[in-house]
Amino acid sequence: MDLTGRHAVVTGGASGIGAETVRALAAAGAHVTVATRRPETAGPLVRELAARPGTGEVRAAALDLSDLASVDAFTKAWRGPLDILVANAGIMALPERTLTARGWEAQLATNFLGHYALATGLYTPLRDSGAARLVVVSSGAHRTAPFDFDDPHFARRPYDPWVAYGQSKTADVLLTVGARRWAADGITANALNPGYILTHLQRHLDDGTMRAFGVMDEAGNLTPPPYYKTPAQGASTSVLLAASPLLDGVTGRYFEDNQESPFVPAASDAPVGVAAHALDPAAADRLWEYAADAIG
Repeated sequence: MDLTGRHAVVTGGASGIGAETVRALAAAGAHVTVATRRPETAGPLVRELAARPGTGEVRAAALDLSDLASVDAFTKAWRGPLDILVANAGIMALPERTLTARGWEAQLATNFLGHYALATGLYTPLRDSGAARLVVVSSGAHRTAPFDFDDPHFARRPYDPWVAYGQSKTADVLLTVGARRWAADGITANALNPGYILTHLQRHLDDGTMRAFGVMDEAGNLTPPPYYKTPAQGASTSVLLAASPLLDGVTGRYFEDNQESPFVPAASDAPVGVAAHALDPAAADRLWEYAADAIG
């Protein structure tokens, strides 16, 4: 693929699968903006890619998805068309219920509401591309939790770190389904599960949980099972959705391992698959209305 002249934004692009997504897009010639809470953390990646011949320009910019003022500043500062927006940043399984300044549960705020505000704030640059891609990194955890419109921020129901994470990842898939309203503007949107990968995403998990997952031994050493991916392998589906001509005109779908996923029951223990509640057009439209009111 030759992405020379294309412009991309990758949220959370300073580390993990985000950094690998940046590397792949830049290697194909794209100009990539690494959007991250602390732009200085992207410095090593920016310098690495600047030293590689033939790569597109890579820069870092400040973006805190949990702070709408930060999202607004980022979108207002953008100039020119935007061809690729990879909503990659996220947090997982905060042990305690944590609220943002707006009273939003932090995982929903960061993983979904911030990305909704970012995507809608960049709608005009995406439209001006003529053939833009919105790529949203979700998770297989979406199957554990439909979106709870009655109590999305756990004000009344008991807070559960994994239910909150699963709900936010369902919302991420529904974001792409709701974006079908942009198809006539040349904007397509698809979601993906990158698979099991050890990255900074696990930073809120204690050692006991890591051992229960089988990724840490008693001495505290990381011991990922054979089915765990490297960050580069985990980024491959993001890159496919961002750049491949195979995805021209495809929108509102969910992918894993570079393939579109089959439907599975929400309680299924199948290794891959998407739950029907995450691709429900009525729920997606309702969620877009909820998010528009929330950020408005």
